[in-house]
Amino acid sequence: MIKLDKESLPFETKEAIRGKAKEMLPEVSAAEPAFAGRLTSLDVFRGLTIAAMVLVNNAGNWNAVYPPLSHAAWDGWTPTDLVFPFFVFVVGVAIPLAFEKRKAAGGNQRDLYLKIFRRTLVIFLLGLMLNAFPFTLDKLVNLRIPGVLQRIALCYFFAALIFLKARVKTQVIIAAALLIGYWLMMKTIAAPGFAAGDLTMEGSLASWVDRTLLAGHTYKPMYDPEGLLSTIPAITTALFGVLAGQWLMERREALDKIAGLFAAGALCVIAGYVWDWAFPINKALWTSSYVMFTGGLALQLLALCYWAIDVKGYRRWVKPFVVFGVNALALYVLSSLMAKALLVIKAPKLDGSMGDLKTFIYERMLATWLSPINASLAFAICYVLLWWLLMWVLYRRKIFIKV
Repeated sequence: MIKLDKESLPFETKEAIRGKAKEMLPEVSAAEPAFAGRLTSLDVFRGLTIAAMVLVNNAGNWNAVYPPLSHAAWDGWTPTDLVFPFFVFVVGVAIPLAFEKRKAAGGNQRDLYLKIFRRTLVIFLLGLMLNAFPFTLDKLVNLRIPGVLQRIALCYFFAALIFLKARVKTQVIIAAALLIGYWLMMKTIAAPGFAAGDLTMEGSLASWVDRTLLAGHTYKPMYDPEGLLSTIPAITTALFGVLAGQWLMERREALDKIAGLFAAGALCVIAGYVWDWAFPINKALWTSSYVMFTGGLALQLLALCYWAIDVKGYRRWVKPFVVFGVNALALYVLSSLMAKALLVIKAPKLDGSMGDLKTFIYERMLATWLSPINASLAFAICYVLLWWLLMWVLYRRKIFIKV
């Protein structure tokens, strides 16, 4: 007799519990989906990632930041450089799981395409809105067009369409073609005035494309870290997630799935380091080696979360990250808006000059008794905790903001 203790599964829906029961019964139909309801490990993965994103984006003092919490200057990587690709990866993982549920609920292909177009447009416009805030004339005239949400929207759009139109083998071929094609373009096509294969901030082909096609609308005058050409390999990061999601949906033993994710992840990490010799790991250019390396680590982290949470049932520690994970997009947008608002509101500094509200809070609450680097980190941690409390209120009220 199968007995399920609902108290030990506080974050699973009734549908998920029924799905687990069906998996354990010998007469399960092969036509039934591998998962029903939410996959808790996916919410935790997403929550971990968005919490890290809020942390690294909100230092109290940008002149005093621990090195692991800053991006690499150009080539190379730090833990902070893993955050964004992990989020793009988890967007990809959710695609087959979400679309399978829609199909099971009776949705047709037309509905799926409409959802993809609508969701892409909404996320892209939210990104533009964040870039435009606080909506001054100067901001609007020189509006930055690329951005984090814009890249997420484009990666979601193309990865979702590829998932719907291509089989797994074809998805792998497309992913490989995008990485190899981007590598060849960056190494063989010279930006005007620079040598072929120049991968510097000024001389790379991706940088030239951004400052030529998006002149005056980029993050920095020379390039944009979420620019046009570098979005091509970023789509592959999402495809890694799509492939991982389909692997999790396979009807096979859980340990086989975990072993497969770990093995694939290890091979990708090795491939990324080998490729680094010819095409350096670089977040700003989102190089092919960077995709392989970060994708491999993401696969292994997903495997670890899946094993610990959904297989072994270690759930006591996950609630804070589930709270973040189920409202990740809302958290990113709202926390970014508040961070910008703190810089707009005027308030006096300790030296008597006029500053902003962020500096006012930072100086009076933290900088007077902590060293600059620790005060900067403490501000970021407090900001994450504040948003956890706000997201917890939404979670308790069962408010999940979707687009």
